[in-house]
Amino acid sequence: MAASPYSDLDRPPLSARALTRALVVPGALWSKLDVRAETGSTNADAAEAARQGAAEGLVVVAESQVAGRGRRDRQWTSPPRAGLTLSVLLRPVAANAERGWAPAPIGSIGWLSLLAGVALREAVIRVAGVDAELKWPNDLLVDGRKCAGILAEVSGDAVVIGIGLNVSTRAEELPETTGVPATSLRVAGAEDFDRDPLLRALLRSLDRWYGGWREAGGDAEMCGLLGEYQRGCATVGRAVRVLLPGGGELTGEAVAVDRDGQLVIRTEDGAHLPVSAGDVLHVR
Repeated sequence: MAASPYSDLDRPPLSARALTRALVVPGALWSKLDVRAETGSTNADAAEAARQGAAEGLVVVAESQVAGRGRRDRQWTSPPRAGLTLSVLLRPVAANAERGWAPAPIGSIGWLSLLAGVALREAVIRVAGVDAELKWPNDLLVDGRKCAGILAEVSGDAVVIGIGLNVSTRAEELPETTGVPATSLRVAGAEDFDRDPLLRALLRSLDRWYGGWREAGGDAEMCGLLGEYQRGCATVGRAVRVLLPGGGELTGEAVAVDRDGQLVIRTEDGAHLPVSAGDVLHVR
């Protein structure tokens, strides 16, 4: 017999009906909210829905995800109902006549994972009352530890953005990591770790930032996204070592995030080199 979702009173289930009533409303980005008791991967589910022609604004939320993964196929695990595990389906390169959006340039879609980070940080600070920072390109840090990860994937003409946030995870439940140690909002002393208001705040923030980005034609500087990302980024101003996708590495000081969302590294010889992808290690 499956365990009752009410067996742990610190971790009540999400109400799909209440969330839909609050978020799938006229004028909002969100077209459908699908809350699943368990799934393999919300990103895989949303990508399949994209292939089947699902509209922009689909949100897939899982109370338990058994085959979640992050960048470089790293596993993402969390006890049932201890975190927020969701994916959103966006179609940034398609025109949206109802909202007056022209297609965003293909070269701008790399900003979407950074945009999701800005929205997530905003929601965590507002609802949970903890200080959070962004580690380029896709992590949310609390007290210097990883509290959330973001994974953006292209599926045809769609982009699926997956977010995994540790909310009520207890210290003994946190996964072992080979990089930045993990934490949760609970471990960090959050004022509130109720997932319902966190999810509402996150999706409303995503809607607002994505709408501004689309209205600006994918120009992150014009819509204020670039400035907001840099203000919340713990990587800028730090000595870093970047493990590049091709197997090499780059060391220096991270001095900026540029208009294309790339991390600009100033090397020892004074060169300024943009990095579009890689694992960033903060050097103490």
